[in-house]
Amino acid sequence: MSSEKTEVQLIIDGKRVDGRSPDDMRNIRVEAGVLGEADGSSYVEWGGNKITCGVYGPRECIPKHDSSPYHSIVKCRYMMSPFASSEEHSRSGPSRRSTELSKVIREVFENLIISEKFPNTQIDIYIDVLQAEGGTRTASVTAAAVALANAGIPMKDMVSAVAVGKAGGVMLLDLGKFEDNFGQSDMPIALSARDKKILLLQMDGMLTKEEIEKALDMAEAGCVELHQVQADALRRFYEGGEKESFRF
Repeated sequence: MSSEKTEVQLIIDGKRVDGRSPDDMRNIRVEAGVLGEADGSSYVEWGGNKITCGVYGPRECIPKHDSSPYHSIVKCRYMMSPFASSEEHSRSGPSRRSTELSKVIREVFENLIISEKFPNTQIDIYIDVLQAEGGTRTASVTAAAVALANAGIPMKDMVSAVAVGKAGGVMLLDLGKFEDNFGQSDMPIALSARDKKILLLQMDGMLTKEEIEKALDMAEAGCVELHQVQADALRRFYEGGEKESFRF
C-alpha cells in the first residue's frame, strides 16, 4: 500500500475522525420490503452509505442453457450509481470493481441459499449503491441477506458483514471512508449468524497474526450487533407497520 496512507492523522486523542471509539459501529438503519415489484427487498443506511437491494425469483432461468436440473442458479449484480461518490466511481455502467463485488457477494449466498429446492430456476440479487462512504461491499451483503429473507428464499443461516482494519496504528471496527482510503489495512468479513462461519474474508494491507485474531473478534462482535438490526427490520415488516413509516 502507498506510504501516503500513513500521513493522514486518523486517530486524535484516542478517537477517530468522526468521534467514534475504535470498536464503535456507525449508525445503521435497515428496512425490509421497500420495493413493491420485487419478491423481496431491503434498504440500508450505514453511516453515509445508502443501498437498496431487490431479489427476484426463483424464476425461469434465462438463458435456459445456464439452468441446472439439480439446483437454482444464483446471480448477483452490484452497481454503484454515478452520483454515489465524487471520486473514482462517478461514472455509469459496469466497472472492474462492480464485476468483482458482484462475484464476491454472489459466492457468499451460493453457500447459504438452499438452492436444491428450486432446480431449473434462477435467483437474482440486484444491489444499487445510491450513496457511498466506505464499506459498501459489507453493507451490500447485509442488505442482500435481508432482501433474500424478505423474499422467503430458504437459507442455511443469516449472514452479516463488517470491515475491520488498522489506521493510525490502531485496530478499528467498521471503517469509514477516510479510514478505508488512508488507513494501513482493510479486512471485510462476513459471518453466519449461528455458527460464525467465515463466508467472506478479503484483506488489503498488512496485519500481524495477533492483529488478525483481534480483527476476527471485533468482526464477530460487530456482526452480532448487525444481526439484531437485520432481525428487527424483518420483524417490523411482518408485523405490518413498515410501509407507513419508511421513506428513502
